[in-house]
Amino acid sequence: MDSTPSIPATTSIVVMGVSGSGKSTVANELARRLQWEFIEGDDLHPPENVEKMRSGTPLEDEDRWPWLRRMAELIGEHEAAGTSFILTCSALKRSYRDLLCDGHPSVWFAHADTSEEVLTERLAKRQGHYMPPSLLRSQLDTLEPLGDDEPGAVVAGEGSVEETVGQMLSELCAERQIPLP
Repeated sequence: MDSTPSIPATTSIVVMGVSGSGKSTVANELARRLQWEFIEGDDLHPPENVEKMRSGTPLEDEDRWPWLRRMAELIGEHEAAGTSFILTCSALKRSYRDLLCDGHPSVWFAHADTSEEVLTERLAKRQGHYMPPSLLRSQLDTLEPLGDDEPGAVVAGEGSVEETVGQMLSELCAERQIPLP
């Protein structure tokens, strides 16, 4: 019996990390390079979550579960359609990532890991986002590192977008045994 894990037919890249880590920027570039659909996870938050964050109140697990279940549904829909895509999601806790992976072999996490100093600088400059910089500390306190047994890779999110995307693609292609685009 072959104990080698099978390579899924599709890939759902979940670009993860705290606010300001560059998830959307990196995901946009991944989508451009791979010519895959990109879905911004923040756009899937229910209005109550957006208002809570806008007011400076951190989300609780109860707030996040419906949002995470919606993203898991999207992953399932793409797998059923045979299409690969890219999704942004903070995916701060292992339990959140477990929900996204449950029954979805296509999931591959790309954690853009960025220092608190750089995050603080980026958030101070960011315009037009409902997530205030004051919530960064709660996200950093909640973040559980990607485990060795989870599909994906942690890459430095402080270099150029091209460097970050290049490292993500290199890790993905090595793990999934697919050629670099």
